[in-house]
Amino acid sequence: MPLVRIADIVTPAAADRRPVGAFNVVQLEHAEAIVAGAEQAGAPVVLQISENCARYHGALAPIGAAALAVARAAAVPVAVHLDHATTAELVREAVELGFGSVMYDASALGHDDNVAATRQVAGWCHDRGVWVEAELGEIGGKDGVHAPGARTRPDEAAAYVESTAVDALAVAVGSSHAMLTRDAVLDLELIADLHAVVPVPLVLHGSSGVPDATLTAAARRGMTKINLATHLNRVFTEAVRDHLTRERHTADPRKYGATGRTALGREVTRLLTDVLV
Repeated sequence: MPLVRIADIVTPAAADRRPVGAFNVVQLEHAEAIVAGAEQAGAPVVLQISENCARYHGALAPIGAAALAVARAAAVPVAVHLDHATTAELVREAVELGFGSVMYDASALGHDDNVAATRQVAGWCHDRGVWVEAELGEIGGKDGVHAPGARTRPDEAAAYVESTAVDALAVAVGSSHAMLTRDAVLDLELIADLHAVVPVPLVLHGSSGVPDATLTAAARRGMTKINLATHLNRVFTEAVRDHLTRERHTADPRKYGATGRTALGREVTRLLTDVLV
């Protein structure tokens, strides 16, 4: 199955009110594990690379090219997506590399500046056939910028989409980025209200802190793209930690890296099979 554009995955899912798993890549093993897990589940998947991840690798190109290569070799539809880009320069770099979609995050700006910047980026991307996600409502947990208690108003969300022409919208409904516990309480009625008036797919950021049953319920209320990063990082890290505790003399990173990759792949399969349904 060749690399696909995210619209090929998200658009039919939104029409059928089915969730799509969008999982963040930190290193090559993540991309390999996510795709292997999706193949086992027989489900499409989105590989996401954040601005923070690009900064960790020193540039977007090395990890971006790796993720694109993994996606092209997959047996299920896989899209590669830029996550939380705060500059138009990084958006342009991702598009030049071959990314078919980007999330432009101007949510730290005031509302009018957010709308203007997002509209400009969306126009540039649409001229090149690139799908654009944006954020409204200050989803909690990112570098202390966003208020965890913020909520996106349905009327403001609908107006924002009309003003910016974005293809998907991340909304604040109770989740928070980088949570290590899975006890976030989502406003399911707000999700339903947003779904009723917002004409593009809704995106849940900070899903790692949301219990499995609530993720399923959120999808049934109208949330389409479900972003997960911290939870999968924890699964990977715990598997590596257990391996190194048992095998204290291990020096070859392929041995513990493979352990983390296997554990991560299994969790992706579980999420796509049992939770994001």
